[in-house]
Amino acid sequence: MSPRITRALGHRNFRLFFGGQSVSLVGTWITRVATSWLVYRLTHSPLLLGVVGFCGQIPSLLLAPVAGVLVDRWDRHGILVWTQVLSMLQSLALAVLALSGTITVPWILALQVVQGAINAFDTPARQAFVVHMVEDRADLPNAIALNSTMVNGSRIIGPSIGGIVIAAVGEGWCFLIDAISYVAVIASLLAMRLPRDVTARRHGAVLDELRTGFRYVAGFPPVRTALLLLALVSTMGMPYTVLMPDIASRVLHGGPHTLGGLMTASGLGAVGGALYLASRRSVLGLGRVMGLATAAFGAGLVAFALARTLWVALIVLPIVGGGMMVEMASTNTVLQTVVDEDLRGRVMSFYTMAFLGTAPIGSLLAGAAADRFGTTGTILVGGVACIAAALAFLLRLPGLREQVRPIYVERGIIAAAEADAG
Repeated sequence: MSPRITRALGHRNFRLFFGGQSVSLVGTWITRVATSWLVYRLTHSPLLLGVVGFCGQIPSLLLAPVAGVLVDRWDRHGILVWTQVLSMLQSLALAVLALSGTITVPWILALQVVQGAINAFDTPARQAFVVHMVEDRADLPNAIALNSTMVNGSRIIGPSIGGIVIAAVGEGWCFLIDAISYVAVIASLLAMRLPRDVTARRHGAVLDELRTGFRYVAGFPPVRTALLLLALVSTMGMPYTVLMPDIASRVLHGGPHTLGGLMTASGLGAVGGALYLASRRSVLGLGRVMGLATAAFGAGLVAFALARTLWVALIVLPIVGGGMMVEMASTNTVLQTVVDEDLRGRVMSFYTMAFLGTAPIGSLLAGAAADRFGTTGTILVGGVACIAAALAFLLRLPGLREQVRPIYVERGIIAAAEADAG
């Protein structure tokens, strides 16, 4: 692999994080596929698949704004250590219930809410902490892209392992493997050497800080528009993932291996998209990339909804995975590049709300729509909505560029001449 693509790994703390997370995230994806299949096996209900997705993500919508304020106040490294420990205990609880044969859908829903609450703090802390693991800000876009590569690389490996383990010994062992995998990321966080200024910060009243963050996000059109696009894509497009077990079973007439294969295909496209972003030298042009990626994501969903054979689904899902990953990571990069350090946690909490917080609404709506009108029709409508959103964003892009470029020039991220040329 080209040194340019992996340049952020030259930073010791990021290299530790990358290694630990790579192991842990494989376990996370094993649990995701096991949870979906377990709920579907117990209920055969697309609606309940949507309810599970809702319970796992609604805490991000409710808690992320306050979590962002606390991330700007507290030691982000300490927050991440605690969120990983709590996530390990949550997976261990799932494993004990499943292996003892006492697990029920209400237990699954309750533990999904617990994990969602943990993620509401973990995600903004993780995103805001990236800048402390990469000393050279010029490598920040590369670090974000490599982080996305790691997430989606695990998305290839995890579901495949999960499908095999489910078929061989059941879902409980998947949850246990996930719990053990958290040891790697906890160890990597504890091994980091961090400067003293990565510590707790004292600020004013929580509500005042929350209002400050909201005013910034709502009042700066490039940030506001990027988050609205991500929120719409997450609401209308991403629920295809929670409906995947129904596609695998009813439409493609498969089992857990088929589900794992579909998720792996989507993950392959996501890795390809992340490697493309990692190879980029500059943030210049990411706005156009966001719009085109969203359009590709929507078109891929339409094609996936119309697929009636496994091989067609496996061909189009990399487009879906790649489009979503590029849009999500490009938005992350733009936000991290533009935002001031004292607002970073709050802005990334709004990013968490746009990406994870809106997803439960989409999951619930998609589950209800699929139950009433059919899974494939629901996915198709979501794809069309994403295409329409992409076109609207691209029409607004020239004006947004003019507002962002001076910030890039001021911070030395791109040279003035390069900005003028772009």
